[in-house]
Amino acid sequence: MNRETIEAFAADSRGGARLLGLDLGTKTIGLALSDVQRRIASPLETIKRVKFTPDAAALAAIATKHAVGGLVIGLPLNMDGSEGPRVQSTRAFVRNLKPILPLPVLFWDERLSTAAVTRTLLEADASRARRGALVDKLAAAYILQGCLDVLDGLRDEGEAEQDFL
Repeated sequence: MNRETIEAFAADSRGGARLLGLDLGTKTIGLALSDVQRRIASPLETIKRVKFTPDAAALAAIATKHAVGGLVIGLPLNMDGSEGPRVQSTRAFVRNLKPILPLPVLFWDERLSTAAVTRTLLEADASRARRGALVDKLAAAYILQGCLDVLDGLRDEGEAEQDFL
């Protein structure tokens, strides 16, 4: 992840406000929410996709309800890092969402997030139905936690610099 991009996102998103993580799929949108200190991501819910307008309205309502200050959206890059049709679809969704939900957005590499979550659920012996119900919001939490960990590292670096001043 580009350091300048994440630093700009950290500066643009309202401090003290939660971040909302999204795992944008073709049939569902997995959601995760950070705490106000932006240290822990928790799975929130899964929205069944209908059409753009009701999907965007649902996201806006959730963001308002939880006083969200920024969005972290999983970017489904190909394994070689290239951008395919799913990335284009994700970027188009966010472009259309911006007028409805004018929050800072950070795209986060989501490669293997669903696979990692599915593997964890299999190890926990979760049934197929249970995995289906959980995987999207857990993938969103996985994506968001990756971002929060990097933000925490940047915060620690900033505090270390302050100690030397």
